Amino acid sequence: MPRPLCTRCLRPRSHCLCELIPSLSCRTRLVVLQHPSEARHALNTARLTVLGLAGARRVVGEHFSPADWAEPGHAPRLLFPGEDAEVLSPGYGRDLGMPIQLIVPDGTWGHARKLLHINPGLAALPRVMLPAGLSTRYRVRHADMPGALSTIEAVTHALNAIESPDNFDALLKPFEALIDGQIAGMGADLYARHHLNRKVPWR
Repeated sequence: MPRPLCTRCLRPRSHCLCELIPSLSCRTRLVVLQHPSEARHALNTARLTVLGLAGARRVVGEHFSPADWAEPGHAPRLLFPGEDAEVLSPGYGRDLGMPIQLIVPDGTWGHARKLLHINPGLAALPRVMLPAGLSTRYRVRHADMPGALSTIEAVTHALNAIESPDNFDALLKPFEALIDGQIAGMGADLYARHHLNRKVPWR
């Protein structure tokens, strides 16, 4: 019989994360465009991200229109690497004259690239990217490319830059508890065998 779920964080009630989810606000507005495959994944972090940030939205699908990502009075910026992407640094966007609408594709890198391919209007938006050298704390999912971050980590780093000197690390509290719970549930031996000692065949 399935365990009852918390209706807010969708975790089993015995492992509810809601007490750890912050209530943060900022000038930047966030919208996460989530691939349907990621929405079904038990460890997706986009929901936790949106719950912790006032005014944030999550839209699940593959085909999007400007109405899904536009925010009046905000400058759109797509968080996705590219040749013309600006690297986020503390104080980014202060010269724009308006707050930023941060648009984040959510899914594997393959899913995210597909979302941009089938949504040319989305792909044409000005891009920003995180600086190199960041590492993930997502110890129970295997990234499909080196240096990949979870959505909640990427958004936290982005907001820390855009909203500097304000800090948004509190967004990571439920994420860290989620990962710790998954590791505890699988046991030390299984975790070491499948995660710590796993050789990743990067191509």
